Amino acid sequence: MEDLLPQFSGFLLVFVRVTSFFVTMPIFSYRTIPTTHRIGFSFFLAWIMYYTLEIPELSIDYTYYLLIIKEALVGIIIGFFAYVIMSAIQIAGGFIDFQMGFAIANVIDPQTGVQSPLIGQYLYTFALLFLLATNGHHLLLDGIYYSYQFIPLDQVFIPFGDENLLKFVVRSFNSAFIIAFQLAIPVVGSLFIVDVVLGILARTVPQLNIFVVGLPLKIGISFLVLLVVMGILLGSVQQLFEYTITTMRGLMEWMGGV
Repeated sequence: MEDLLPQFSGFLLVFVRVTSFFVTMPIFSYRTIPTTHRIGFSFFLAWIMYYTLEIPELSIDYTYYLLIIKEALVGIIIGFFAYVIMSAIQIAGGFIDFQMGFAIANVIDPQTGVQSPLIGQYLYTFALLFLLATNGHHLLLDGIYYSYQFIPLDQVFIPFGDENLLKFVVRSFNSAFIIAFQLAIPVVGSLFIVDVVLGILARTVPQLNIFVVGLPLKIGISFLVLLVVMGILLGSVQQLFEYTITTMRGLMEWMGGV
């Protein structure tokens, strides 16, 4: 029994980090995946990772409880960071919806249970399918595995007060908004030109009801532009995946003090 206690203490720390990662990570944290399946997958993944990691000797004392809290924070923060960067797609959809006139018609996302813009949900679904088709979810799992190289199990504290870590988080969120604007600029720019043309028509042809003509015209042009630039958008989504993995690695380096 005494020989099994150190093994159990090490496995519990690995299991806590993996399970916490699945709470906030894209794809695996969605409500469409049953909780029992997520816990079971976390258990077997942690079991496999346990035999491939160098587990230090741990004694169950007050420090061990701090390690459990630290492991839970590491998993949640890394998964949430990846989720926020991926949310740039829905932010871009929100920009497009605002220009199209769909901003008032939000839908409930069955995966997260919150309201999301129509075009944002449309683009996000395509992005998830593209992520699964290119095995991008494997890269996310690699992220939690290689996190032990940057944040070891026996590290008790995370340097949240480090100024460079806070700057890195702010720059990453700022980059996510810039990427969202770049994703939305083809449609938003086209609709801006349409608004300018409609404004000129409203001044030159007062008899024309711009509110009746403008809304269906903008919707039609928006879908046409989306159809034309869909390939470019998927290419930008691929770059967003790569940026997500890069930022996850940078965050783990700062959290581990590397």
